[in-house]
Amino acid sequence: MQLTRLFTVICLALLAALPARAFETRATAAWVYDVTTNTVLLEKNADIPLPPASMSKLMTVNMLFEALRDGRVTLDTSFAVSTRAKQMGGSTMFLNEMDRPTVGELLKGIVINSGNDACVVVAEGLAGSEDAFARQMGERARQLGMNNSMFANASGWPHPGQRMSMRDLGVLSVRLISEFPDYYPLFSETSYNYKDRSPANANNRNPLLKIAAADWHADGLKTGHTEESGYGLAGSAVMGDRRIVFVITGLTSETERAQEAEAIANWAFRQFVLKTLANKGSRLAEAPVWLGAADKVGLTPAEDLSLLIPAAAQDAIKAEAVFTGPVAAPIATGDQLGELVLTIPGLNEPKRVALVAAEDVAAGGFMVRVKAAFARLTAKAMQAANS
Repeated sequence: MQLTRLFTVICLALLAALPARAFETRATAAWVYDVTTNTVLLEKNADIPLPPASMSKLMTVNMLFEALRDGRVTLDTSFAVSTRAKQMGGSTMFLNEMDRPTVGELLKGIVINSGNDACVVVAEGLAGSEDAFARQMGERARQLGMNNSMFANASGWPHPGQRMSMRDLGVLSVRLISEFPDYYPLFSETSYNYKDRSPANANNRNPLLKIAAADWHADGLKTGHTEESGYGLAGSAVMGDRRIVFVITGLTSETERAQEAEAIANWAFRQFVLKTLANKGSRLAEAPVWLGAADKVGLTPAEDLSLLIPAAAQDAIKAEAVFTGPVAAPIATGDQLGELVLTIPGLNEPKRVALVAAEDVAAGGFMVRVKAAFARLTAKAMQAANS
């Protein structure tokens, strides 16, 4: 039998937690995510494959980070520059065929200068050709669960086969931050000028890196712009123990992109509060036990329960413990017996937290089993008499 128990104690404790006002973004598509609590704060057309412009360079960076991690290259490995790479238009490092840039230099050229030439050099250096590299990018994206992404090149140069969703770009951004902490600080560097060739293209285009907010700071990741895509940004910012990642696209100008990015960061940090609702080991509910030395077993969160709570609004959070019961003995401390489902006003999806046994419950002895058998026979007899 499926049992659902409502935790009125938790609900009453959270009556002051109110839903955040939805952020009405000017972006045509957006995804905002709280990394610390794995909470999606906003999504708008988040799963539609769209032209990503230079934001797709994040996938090229990921492929290069993975090559570094696997030992296939080092930061000092140098690559040749083909004529095709040199002839790339748009934003470049101004490489030529005589250069032998290192992986470290190419990473700066991609992240800081948004160098299309650097992307082609990396693609050819790792895979032999940009076409082969684009196929590898697509295969790796599918392995990472980025199912709304496809690639025709390494740079984000306009092409009908170059598409990414905002959620995929966000998932990729979180991966770069969490999986490659030794390399991620590169995204916060503000200037790089390879061999002093392009002072005009030396500065990082990420507008958030220029903002000196009192209590939060940005440290990544990548801008993008083409006539087809509009102005976009994959960004990340930190305030205290919290980190957010967001991706926006379809803005009409650099100014609008900068304003929207700052507004989203402020909204995500100001409209939500990180709170610890219950500690690991705290007894939140009890489940009945079948054929056990005890009649009940306590339910507790497997880890400290910290959630992002909307800072202002009207309805209480609803919390339910869901488990199948009665639970058959024996039961060991830490056995997962159910989950806590929290419906939080202002968030798109309920939060689910594992509930585990707070203590051991041994199997009952002979008399427990006799009593259970007698109770079952009595219930059957009463059912027969009433039918």
